[in-house]
Amino acid sequence: MIVQLTEPRADYPELSTGQTYCVIGIEANDYRLLNDRGRPYLYPAELFAIIDADEPDDWVLSTGDDGERYAYPAALNQAGFFEDFFEGQSEAIAAFWRSVNQQLSRAA
Repeated sequence: MIVQLTEPRADYPELSTGQTYCVIGIEANDYRLLNDRGRPYLYPAELFAIIDADEPDDWVLSTGDDGERYAYPAALNQAGFFEDFFEGQSEAIAAFWRSVNQQLSRAA
């Protein structure tokens, strides 16, 4: 899935207007993507226009109690995964970059 930031946002200086981003996961309808600083943060979907809506076949999809969507590659779809990543746990970091590199190579 490829999205593009539609307008400048002072509250998100790590995103560039007009820049396209590869969505690496969806969490409660928000998009997780690599920002301009190379960090995998969540951003509200309404900030972006969808350029390519195709989601990878290997994403694990689920829906929350209020209808919100969750979608991640299996390797990243474990409770606490991103907490481990941001705490610097080497296994989570390695799994993250393997998954992202696979997604980016398919998107190219």
